[in-house]
Amino acid sequence: MKTIKDVASLSECYDLLIIGAGPAGMVAAATGAEQGLSTLLIDENPAPGGQIYRGITTTPVAAKETLGADYWRGTDLVHALTASDAVYAPETTVWSVGPAAEGTSDPGRMEVGVSVGGAARLIQARQVIAATGALERPFPIPGWTLPGVMTAGGAQIALKTSGLVPDGRVVVAGSGPLLYLLTAQLRAAGATISVMLDTTPLENWGRAIRHASDFLRSPYLGKGLKLLLGAERGMRIVRGVTAISANGDSQVKSVRFRHGSKEEELPCDVLLLHQGVVPNINLANAVGCALDWDEDQLTWVPQTDDWYETSVKGFAIAGDGAGIGGAESAALRGRIAALGAGHRLGRLSANDRDQRAAPVRAELMRASRGRRFLDVLYRPAKAFRIPKADDTIVCRCEEVTAGKLRETVALGVTGPNQMKSFLRCGMGPCQGRLCGLTVTELIADARGVPPTEVGGYRLRPPIKPITLGELAALPKTPAAIKAVER
Repeated sequence: MKTIKDVASLSECYDLLIIGAGPAGMVAAATGAEQGLSTLLIDENPAPGGQIYRGITTTPVAAKETLGADYWRGTDLVHALTASDAVYAPETTVWSVGPAAEGTSDPGRMEVGVSVGGAARLIQARQVIAATGALERPFPIPGWTLPGVMTAGGAQIALKTSGLVPDGRVVVAGSGPLLYLLTAQLRAAGATISVMLDTTPLENWGRAIRHASDFLRSPYLGKGLKLLLGAERGMRIVRGVTAISANGDSQVKSVRFRHGSKEEELPCDVLLLHQGVVPNINLANAVGCALDWDEDQLTWVPQTDDWYETSVKGFAIAGDGAGIGGAESAALRGRIAALGAGHRLGRLSANDRDQRAAPVRAELMRASRGRRFLDVLYRPAKAFRIPKADDTIVCRCEEVTAGKLRETVALGVTGPNQMKSFLRCGMGPCQGRLCGLTVTELIADARGVPPTEVGGYRLRPPIKPITLGELAALPKTPAAIKAVER
């Protein structure tokens, strides 16, 4: 693997360009290079690993048991990438992806805007695979913007990259396997977690049980039981929680919650929130990929074919960005996506592609078994997706409340994009990553229509912040002008 850290070292064009160095991106890059494709792997982080394997080559957490065996399996993926002929660009941001300017020798090429070290450049790729992974689902409760309240994923990043654990009285709240995994990791690292507030709707069990047979034969069963049994030891777990609020002035001081007919308030220095993850679709959205609403996962999911190519030719999505499946599934889907790209580039025949993919698909089926059970069981409650209290902030960047959103719906606003004109909702630095799903569902709920009728934010490049200086310094080619205007 060759590592580059400046735009001048990038070639004008690559056969295969991959965005994101998590499990899907690492495997896709190694697979592309294995086929003899000129392959570029772009990563915003300083080292490969993505979120699930973040900091795996540099973490100060020396005790292997703290982060668990599943985390350390990522070293095999890093070693395979390092041994490949792929080009790796760390600390590099992709801010634009679109069709190359007319007149190029290959009309199917994509134009990709990248930024490295304060310098921007446009490069081309014959095929692009986005491996942008997942985001934590918004958890808009009263007080969630107070200092001391953060996502469980944020705490996990601090642990993996810096060995940091939250101090004081820690409360974790929400639902999903990651909540139990993070709790186990933090406790192993020395954090004092006083209580877990489990918001999994009790009625979900009745719907999930019909999918239990696959789950009982899946690799999730053993891991799940181990986490549940570990959580029961030495920590209070409150199940069936139906309301939560964080309280304090300049810092969270307590958390109030309701379970059944009982309300409690506990002192709290750190509140960690999590209710599952959803595909990071901002790049796919900006590129123009067709999206579907997944009613099980309650999120937008890009439309893809059997090789994860989207409705935009030459642009594929691998891993959790195409639908949540977990780290093992993401790696397998990364390989399938790269084999599909190799065939589209003429490097593999259809027969060769299919033969190479067959064992991978079989392994993917095994790794995905039981996923439907988890999706249905941990489908978050409406009360934690669509805030009831009008003063609850929904758009953190622009400080827009649920009440303001409902007021504009009453004025005739029908969707998130029209809402921008009234409230600037989704126009802040996060570009809707933290509020997009909440805004869609809140508008749909207020109108009494399904989310598919409301739609999501319509995004345009730049999809990540870029300075005016970088834009001004771009070569004034037709392609550069088109990328900026797009």
